[in-house]
Amino acid sequence: MNTPKRPAINRINTVIDCGDAQIMAEFYSRLLGWELALPAANGWAAVTSPEGAVFAFQEIEGYEPPVWPWEKGKQGQMIHLDFWVDNLEEGVEFALACGAVEAAQQFFTTSRTLLDPAGHPFCIDTDGEEP
Repeated sequence: MNTPKRPAINRINTVIDCGDAQIMAEFYSRLLGWELALPAANGWAAVTSPEGAVFAFQEIEGYEPPVWPWEKGKQGQMIHLDFWVDNLEEGVEFALACGAVEAAQQFFTTSRTLLDPAGHPFCIDTDGEEP
């Protein structure tokens, strides 16, 4: 079989489903310090890093936030982002101030699971070792 040459991939955008794209873009702009891309339009909004990485948000009719941790018969997580910080408590405090909510159940001491405004879990992590 003749495999075609793989094209150069110049950029990867991450697209996240939600109920309100503008709220999500504003949250991740505050959390990451990324620029809001064009104003939200037609159910889409985005943020861009200084290096050009993009998180885009698309509104889905009837969007149901995921349940974390997973429960049989419920919408499970669709994406999970991890953000590494030097100081866990400072990172969590900042994320909460941006509008995150701490997940009711935690599994590690070196990271904390939070939920973004659309209910997607994400973690604030450190490089520490679990006791």
